[in-house]
Amino acid sequence: MYKIQEIFNLSYQGYCSHFNPSDEQNKAAYSIMNCKSGRLGYSISICEDCDHLETHNNSCRNRHCPCCQAILKEHWIDNRKSEVIDAPYFHVVFTLPAELNPLIYANQHLLYSLLHKCVSQTLLELSADSKYLGATPGIVQILHTWGQELNYHPHMHCIVAGAGLTKAKQFKRSSKDFFIPVKVLASKFRGKFLARLQELYATNKLSFSSSCNKLRNSYTWNEFRDSLYRKQWIPFIKETFNGFGNAIDYLGRYTHRIAIGNSRIKEVTNTHVTFSAKDYRTNETKDLTITQIEFIRRFLMHVLPYGFQKIRYYGFLNNRYKKINLKLICRLTGKQLFKSLYSGMKSDELLLAIWNVNVHLCPNCGCDHFRHAGRTYHNRN
Repeated sequence: MYKIQEIFNLSYQGYCSHFNPSDEQNKAAYSIMNCKSGRLGYSISICEDCDHLETHNNSCRNRHCPCCQAILKEHWIDNRKSEVIDAPYFHVVFTLPAELNPLIYANQHLLYSLLHKCVSQTLLELSADSKYLGATPGIVQILHTWGQELNYHPHMHCIVAGAGLTKAKQFKRSSKDFFIPVKVLASKFRGKFLARLQELYATNKLSFSSSCNKLRNSYTWNEFRDSLYRKQWIPFIKETFNGFGNAIDYLGRYTHRIAIGNSRIKEVTNTHVTFSAKDYRTNETKDLTITQIEFIRRFLMHVLPYGFQKIRYYGFLNNRYKKINLKLICRLTGKQLFKSLYSGMKSDELLLAIWNVNVHLCPNCGCDHFRHAGRTYHNRN
């Protein structure tokens, strides 16, 4: 049994007796518990030579399940590599002050979207300035909501191209150094986010949980907002890459990652969980032991609202004009784009291409005629 699945099977009912999970959290929890258990049905494979037959339990395919992300991640990386241009790339991370966490958690869909919007506008507006790049770069943004200890820590990972298209549809490339001063980036981002947050407050669009209920009072709100203006918001440049392919391989570690994977779980007892967590201040890894109910509480904090898109594309990678922009950049630079390696591949073909796993080899006779029987049988019990 998978470790995180084991924890949910042991203690999810106990968690529900203490907490009231949302519909989306409940769905994620049951998906994890049912994944590859047989309760979601199963498929059958049979060897055409020796008639050997095997059943395979269906996976849940929930985006928060630790067992269902590998193939999706490889497809994503492959598709993004086909959008490579000849330019340096930068991994930029935007974080929010911890004082905002209760308010963000009470307004997840609204404020996660606001974070996406303010980050993209900050990068695009400053990039368009002739003092910096003077062009529109391509940007990939990925929302994460956790820290290493599964604490609530909303932040945005961005891969930013160090080149783009000018208003005159010319290609302009930056130097290898990041082209926007971090202090300028921070000031612009803080101003945008807090101005739009104030608009949401003034139009009564914010919800207030018990942990931030005092902010309903306008005087308390104004003091809170002013204190956030006084704080330093420091985005940081995490990595610089000479090629987009390297950047995407790197960012692939972030795209389909969930709050914690099975590899970090060190021990599961009947009541507690021990997992590893890296302290980025000291660069040391430590083991943390908490109750299973507390582990589930922390894990479910990072279940995203229904339909929320955590990965978004801006600039010349904007979904509407991406194909046109990439063709133009290819023509202007005289560089061919990389072709997708796995586009159109089925899961069995992808398993063979990436992990050298041939699901058509019969485990009984070794021939290459082990085939899916063509039907999925659902367990209704």
